[in-house]
Amino acid sequence: MTRGRTDGGAGRIAYHRPVVFFSLERTPPLSPDEAWRRLTRWPRHADVVPLTRVTVTTDGPTREGTAFTARTTVGPLRFDDRMEVVLWRPPADGEPGLCRLEKRGRVVLGWAEIEVGPGPGGRSRVRWREELGVRFLPGLFDPLLRRAAHAMFGRAVNQLLRQS
Repeated sequence: MTRGRTDGGAGRIAYHRPVVFFSLERTPPLSPDEAWRRLTRWPRHADVVPLTRVTVTTDGPTREGTAFTARTTVGPLRFDDRMEVVLWRPPADGEPGLCRLEKRGRVVLGWAEIEVGPGPGGRSRVRWREELGVRFLPGLFDPLLRRAAHAMFGRAVNQLLRQS
């Protein structure tokens, strides 16, 4: 577990609690451009994450500075996962694309990176890396949080890549 992270030379960012890290890799039968497009249409994430609605709060197209909120509601409980695109480099000229999202909310902490590039046999290679924390959730629950996040995001990535 980590109490902070290094942000590309920008310095150490402290969290109020430990966070978990997980990563996924997929090789879908899509071009890198198409896989990138499917993964970075933010409102579509609501179609594959249960009980969640996604609202983009800045004008398009997506670029550094684009902000959006994923609001999850379960009965009377709800929380917002506010995110901002801090790095936006789509795949080009055979080079992988990289999108980095910083979580800006009061409850959900961390970052996510989506990397898409050429893969084996004309496929693309997708890498999703995420550091995730939930404020006020005791560290005792981190193993459960890691497993649940890995399963939920793995399913979401699979579904996003399947839908055109």
